[in-house]
Amino acid sequence: MERLLNFDEAFDINLLEQLVAAVFGEDDSQRNIAQEILTKFKEHPQSWTRVDTILEHARHTPTKYYALQVLDDLIKYRWKILPADQREGIKNYVIGLVLKLSSSDQLLQENRVILEKLNVNLVHILKHDWPNNWNSFISEIVAASKTNECICENNMRILKTLSEDVFDFSKGEMTQVKIKQLKESLNNEFYQIFQLCDFVMANSQKPRLLAVTIETLLKYLSWIPLGYIFETPLVQTLITKFFAVPAFRNVTLQCLTEVGQLQIAENSADIFAQMFSLFMNQLYTIVPTNTDIRTAYNKGEEEQKNFIQNLAIFFGTFFASHRKDLEQERLLKMVIDGHFYLVQLSTVDDIEVFRICLDYWHQLTSDLYHEAPVCSPLMLNSDTSGGQTPRRQLYKDVLSKVRDVVISRMAKPEEVIVVEDENGNIVKEVRKDGEQVTRYKLMRSVLVYLTHLDYEDTQNIMMEKLVGQVDSLQFNWNKLNTLCWAIGSIADTQPEAREKLFLVRVIKDLLTMCEEKRGKDNKAVIASNIMYVVGQYPRFLQAHWKFLTTVINKLFEFMHETHPGVQDMSCDTFLKIVTKCKGKFTTTQDGDTEPFTHTVIKMIPGIISDLNNAQEQAFYEAAGHMVSGHSPMEMEAVVEKFMELPNSAWFEIMNQAKHNSEILKKMEVIKKLAHILKINVRSCASVGPGFISQIARLYLDLLNVHKFYSAEISREIATKGPDATKHAIVKEMRIVKRESMKYITTFISVASEIGPIVSNFLPPLLPSVLEDYQASVPNARDHEVLSLLAQIVSKCGMYVVDDIPKMFGAIFECTLQMITTNFQDFPDIRLEFYNFLQEVNRNCFVAFKRMQPEHFKLVVHSVVWAFKHTMRNISEIGLQITLELLQQINRDNSEVANSFYQSYFLYLLQDLLFILTDTFHKSGFKLQAQILVQMFMMVEEGRVTVPLWTPGQVTDPSMDNRRYIREYVMDLLAKSFPNLSQSQVKTFVVGLFELRKDFNQFCTHLRDFLVQLKEFCGGDDNTNLFLSEQESEKQRLLQQELAIPGLIGPHDPRRNQGQ
Repeated sequence: MERLLNFDEAFDINLLEQLVAAVFGEDDSQRNIAQEILTKFKEHPQSWTRVDTILEHARHTPTKYYALQVLDDLIKYRWKILPADQREGIKNYVIGLVLKLSSSDQLLQENRVILEKLNVNLVHILKHDWPNNWNSFISEIVAASKTNECICENNMRILKTLSEDVFDFSKGEMTQVKIKQLKESLNNEFYQIFQLCDFVMANSQKPRLLAVTIETLLKYLSWIPLGYIFETPLVQTLITKFFAVPAFRNVTLQCLTEVGQLQIAENSADIFAQMFSLFMNQLYTIVPTNTDIRTAYNKGEEEQKNFIQNLAIFFGTFFASHRKDLEQERLLKMVIDGHFYLVQLSTVDDIEVFRICLDYWHQLTSDLYHEAPVCSPLMLNSDTSGGQTPRRQLYKDVLSKVRDVVISRMAKPEEVIVVEDENGNIVKEVRKDGEQVTRYKLMRSVLVYLTHLDYEDTQNIMMEKLVGQVDSLQFNWNKLNTLCWAIGSIADTQPEAREKLFLVRVIKDLLTMCEEKRGKDNKAVIASNIMYVVGQYPRFLQAHWKFLTTVINKLFEFMHETHPGVQDMSCDTFLKIVTKCKGKFTTTQDGDTEPFTHTVIKMIPGIISDLNNAQEQAFYEAAGHMVSGHSPMEMEAVVEKFMELPNSAWFEIMNQAKHNSEILKKMEVIKKLAHILKINVRSCASVGPGFISQIARLYLDLLNVHKFYSAEISREIATKGPDATKHAIVKEMRIVKRESMKYITTFISVASEIGPIVSNFLPPLLPSVLEDYQASVPNARDHEVLSLLAQIVSKCGMYVVDDIPKMFGAIFECTLQMITTNFQDFPDIRLEFYNFLQEVNRNCFVAFKRMQPEHFKLVVHSVVWAFKHTMRNISEIGLQITLELLQQINRDNSEVANSFYQSYFLYLLQDLLFILTDTFHKSGFKLQAQILVQMFMMVEEGRVTVPLWTPGQVTDPSMDNRRYIREYVMDLLAKSFPNLSQSQVKTFVVGLFELRKDFNQFCTHLRDFLVQLKEFCGGDDNTNLFLSEQESEKQRLLQQELAIPGLIGPHDPRRNQGQ
């Protein structure tokens, strides 16, 4: 088989066909061998010279297709290095073969797959050569199309592919200059393409040619000069001649959708009004207004279903673009009819169709809301929301129907975990449905806007549906779920007084249903909905103490309900409520004899009696938020009572261990200790600084337990080998060790005073922990130790600068040995190791300055290893450390900067350019660019005053750093990418320095260069190069959403991001 790769011998076409067949065969070993040889053949620089032989003599289509893949790689990645005569020969060969295989209907059908690939090859040649080296292409293809309807059909497909490649898929595939040039050329010569399409549509009777012509036109409509669309009969022809014909209806509707989203400056209202009127008159005959679209969709064939989906897209797009232009007296009936068509389309049992409609309802309701937005909570409470502007009045009936549809089809929120499975049983949800969560968020936004527009109608619809559910005859799990999910989604959208009346009735009805309904499944569904609804209205609960305590006591009842999911959800809801209402629990309320916190603490043994360990830990975290609201004077006593139960269990074990330490080796004791520690960790996080008395109470025992299990694990490994870490008892011991480290880490993170940490907590902690980490075998080291050290440095800063050498001595080299063997092992260790380095750099930079040069060199090398990492999070933290390290050095005195850059500038620059041009590191593009800007700025502004080259390496006495770095980068790139021309490399490098002060232009310059590399060297999708722009757009949209009451939910973490 290897003789296939010998290009000095005669080519064996039969052997190639056998290899291609083996790739599609069932024998795995043969398939792998064949794939390896075919890959080598494809990568051989002379493989393209065999393409004509293969296409002429191969008998099987897969073999011919493989040959065209070889040719495609040549055209895409090595075209510009071929001699001009070879390029011309390949181009003429491809053109001739395309014309030959498309000359008759029979050949078209027989060679359909091959022709598709040939068309792509031809378009790739065009992207290189047109217009500069092939300016007659458009006139040639139009002329050829008029000779033969079959050739015309295939040429239409070529024109369609060309438009797609230039306008739809060009971003990240070509440079901005090349994209602009191709678009201008297509625009300038489109008149010939348009005349061809017009000629075909007017004269051809061949359905397949007509269909592909309309498909081709579809790809050009979004960007061609508007005169071709609005100053010709094109739109009228599409609607009156082709829309009425079922065979062309879908593609015609897609064309009308493209036209419908165009924006024109002059006479747009009249033009689009005329188009809409013409369309609606045709639609009335095809789909009468009394048609049951939902039923038609369910019974329809594939074409009919596609038509219904395309109709939804058309209405959504057309109304979103021109709704205000259409709101004319003579068209109002058609406009409302169109919206009622959309309401019907919204009821179709297809998620994609519903999503299309939902997108439009979101756009409409947002538009109507912003006519008279709620600018502040005061406006909301003044009953001015829901005011009827003329346009709101126009769409009032439509919006009422939309409310009903959205409420009836409300998607499940992420918080709800009690669900109905495919067998009709109520179970706990195991896996989240990401698509459903996304749909819920969109539906929630729509319903928030709808409520702002008319909260009375929203309430009336919801209450009518709730009354139906209270009625035993109409009770239905799905209907109750969607209703309660909808009720929970409109929190904070109504005046507070009205919201109170609404919620009181809703919660009372739900509680009544919970009492009256029989059956565990029914109770579980109702309980789930009660918990979801009350969890979404913390504002109401804060303002109504009795309701708040009633709801919390009900949650405590649900914690005894063993139906799957109910206990988990009750703990989660308890946490949500107390997080938002914590201030209410610390004072004695009217009618009570003590703060509610004290009452709950007394009830803890009974509340948690039926909870499992994970639920019990969640409960303690929630209750900890209640405790956190108490004053410092009360805190110690409250915390002691709060932690009485776990402390009692802890001290019981400790007392037994004092007499017999063997008890600590029992599995049930180890698990109990782990559970107690997890309770402490979560309670500490929620209580905050006031937890110091609790950790102080356990601290010495905690360190002793950690030390005991460290010794036990070491003993197990010493006697049973490294595999002992996989034994169940050792795994449980390690959990206790890790939780003890988490506990201390959590406390340090929430502590308000640094003094006690430095004076009391660290002296007994560091020696023990560092010694254990260093002495442990790699598989027994815990990343929590590194996380603890990072937290200590972050919190204490310069107070622990003298401890940094001890930390480095214990963890640095042994950890590097673990993580530099490959990029996969010990992912948690490597992440926390770099977090530690980042905190030292940020908070104790002087520790780096005090290091011996050989030790600091190791630090720099380890950071470079990080940003060359293939795991995105490690690579990006490495880049972040590098950027911050450079910023620290640039702020320091010139002696420090000169010493650093003389040692590391070229080393860093070389590796940065390596990852910049490497496809595995695209996500770090912004950070890479920021680092390069920092480095080039230091050189260009003359702030690095020592020579950056090795003494004796440069003999030119006039050489300076600016010139040297330019020449160094050009030489490095020229050697790394020999296919780049000297002018390309020079233009790029000069641009790096000239654009250093304009970061956006600098990034664009970098991207264009990387796209050029892709043209020569292959590669994949480049969208990750634009991540920073996408993030900026997300932040802008978030700020807009935060301004609308209720649009961002009360527990949505984005509320904190926007503050």
